[in-house]
Amino acid sequence: YVLVLSGDHVYKMDYGRMLAFHVHKQADLTAACVEVPLADAGSFGVMAVDEQERIVSFAEKPAQPQPDPGRPGVALASMGVYVFNTEFLYEQMTRDADDPRSSHDFGKDVIPYLVPRYRVYAHRFAESSVGVGPDGVPYWRDVGTVDAYWEANMELTKVVPELNLYDRDWPVWTHQEQLPPAKFVFDDEGRRGMAVDSLVSGGCIISGAVVRRSLLFSDVHVECCSLVEDSVILPNVRVGQNVVLKRVVLDRGCKIPERMEIGVDPDEDRKRYHVTAGGVTLVTPAMLGQPVFGIR
Repeated sequence: YVLVLSGDHVYKMDYGRMLAFHVHKQADLTAACVEVPLADAGSFGVMAVDEQERIVSFAEKPAQPQPDPGRPGVALASMGVYVFNTEFLYEQMTRDADDPRSSHDFGKDVIPYLVPRYRVYAHRFAESSVGVGPDGVPYWRDVGTVDAYWEANMELTKVVPELNLYDRDWPVWTHQEQLPPAKFVFDDEGRRGMAVDSLVSGGCIISGAVVRRSLLFSDVHVECCSLVEDSVILPNVRVGQNVVLKRVVLDRGCKIPERMEIGVDPDEDRKRYHVTAGGVTLVTPAMLGQPVFGIR
């Protein structure tokens, strides 16, 4: 079997349960699905199923999504998580690659072609999710846009976030470079190194600066008298003195010069950076005229 995963979704899932479902159904392909409000379903691949959970139709980002039978306000959206029989996957990838009419997209071409011809089943996320939120709904976020990515990160700064990174029963495994602990220096009035309602990773140094409701990835240095609020700072960033950052996503390796303000004046930011519909400012090294190479 081959497990195909989406790279821009955040969730906790026991793939073993989905694989067992796939084997039990003797499926050629099993697609994981999640229930979403019908009004939001047009942003996803939407499927309809029969009583046995076999997929009878699949449409990628339809203008008029079809509701889940018996639930008029809910649609079944594809999670971009699939289990294939290995030989079947190879055959279908070869067929699609040789089809000049195909755009070679899973949601637009491959899945719609397979649904009426093969044993294609839907596996509901609720049956294999690990843990649920306060409302009883499994945690799942599509972070395919800057706004969605920022919002998902901001949720982690809550006192009790829905996604528990400290869960020892189902830990989130990742590779982190071995770095010293985060360091906070200076304790003078107006020059106090501190972070509140924030996640600060290893290798970070907060030097007489204030960080609020933000996530700092590894090896981020924030210099004296700067303010970082409601922001996501990726690894290896350097923030100079007297800088103000509000609702900003800083890409890896950015070096912010002293006295720069980002996220304060959206009209000014649009001249140089990318400002989203939700008011989040994305900054990359290229936008700052800085090289992107040489970043460890």
